[in-house]
This record gives sequence, C-alpha cells and structure tokens, in this order.
Amino acid sequence: MEHNKATKNESTEEEKEMVLHFTKTFSDTAREPFLILNSDLVVVGANESFYRTFQVKKEETEDKLIYELGDGQWNIPELKNLLEKILPNERVFNNFEVSCEFPTIGSKTMVLNARKLDTTEQILLAIEDVTLEKAVQNKLADYTNALEQGVAAQAVELNIRIDELSKLNKFLVGRELKMVELKEEIKDLKKEKNV
Repeated sequence: MEHNKATKNESTEEEKEMVLHFTKTFSDTAREPFLILNSDLVVVGANESFYRTFQVKKEETEDKLIYELGDGQWNIPELKNLLEKILPNERVFNNFEVSCEFPTIGSKTMVLNARKLDTTEQILLAIEDVTLEKAVQNKLADYTNALEQGVAAQAVELNIRIDELSKLNKFLVGRELKMVELKEEIKDLKKEKNV
C-alpha cells in the first residue's frame, strides 16, 4: 500500500512536470508575454517575449512571488484580489487593464488575462501591451474634442454673422421701402405741380 501511494505521487509529479513543459513550450511560441505561476503565485516560468518586453533576466523572475518582481510594479491591489480571491473560484479572469511604471521601459498599459490549469493548479498569465493603442486612442479623443470645440466656436461665430446680416437685411429692406415711399411722394408732388 505504501509503495502504491509513492508511485501515485511520483506519477502526479511527472504529470505536473509534463504539463509545465507543454505550457512553457506553448507560451514560448506566443508573441505576447506570459508568466506561469504556481498555486502560491510564485513564478515557475516565463516566455522569451516576457523577458524581452520587460527587459529582465530569468534569474530575476523565476522562483519569485509575482508581487516581488522588478521594483514591486506587479504588487497591485486589484491584481492581488483577482489572483488570490477571484481566480481560485472562477478559474479565469479576462481583460484586467493596469498601468505601471517600469524603471527600464517606462510607463506601460497592459491587459491581463489568466487561466488556472486544472491538472497542475498552475496559472497562465497572459500580458498584452496596449500602451501604443491607448496613446492613439487618447490622441484621437483629444483631436476629436478639439475638432468639436472648433466646430462649436465656428457655429457660434456663424450665428453671430447671420444675426448681423439679418439686421443689415432688415435695415436695407426698410431703407428700400422708405425709398419707394419717397419716390411715390415725389411723383405725387410732380403731379400736383403740373396740375
């Protein structure tokens, strides 16, 4: 019985190692950065894209609690909540947006997605850098806002001009009517003089 239990534990460890190997292989083929965490949220692996994107080394990353990476940029209360409270129950979270300041690469805005792998209880954390997209969205929003303000200002100016032209038109029409009246009076006076 004791031998059977040992064989079962060895088999489970071998399965976990195999799953970890496949997970690392999978994440290495992906273009976006990945972290592989164990159930204690310690980094057991990362793909080459992660090391390249965040300009860190393997020895600075693996066997470290995620919250201790870098200068603690990943120690984010909302992320902690997702990893420690939501993920154990839901087994997945998607589209968590976070902005961090990194000493070597500057400010980054990222979208995080995580999955808890059933067989190993490991967590696959995908990181999508959306810094450029956010910057473009912000510039577009600023441009749109400036354009709307410009159009509104021109509309106000146009309304002022229309009011001025309307007043001028009324004045000219009134003057024209007065001229017609005067011409009629002159005609009447000429008739009276000729009679």
